[in-house]
Amino acid sequence: MEWIPVVFVTFKFLVLGTGMFFAVKWHYDQGKKSPDKAIERRAVLRASGKVAALFVLALLGVALLAYVMIKTFGMSL
Repeated sequence: MEWIPVVFVTFKFLVLGTGMFFAVKWHYDQGKKSPDKAIERRAVLRASGKVAALFVLALLGVALLAYVMIKTFGMSL
């Protein structure tokens, strides 16, 4: 029974390592095929800005919800 974790952990590292290798290789190959990097870079920056703004709005919403619940239930800050 003591060999099972060793085998499973080894298998897990092999599978994840192989997957990471092929993921990095695929992204590297995709980057070499890209004809116009300036347009692609602009699109990535725009998308990441939208994601960051959405994250900040969600964070503010959670904070506001927590504040309202604290005030509603009479908890002390």
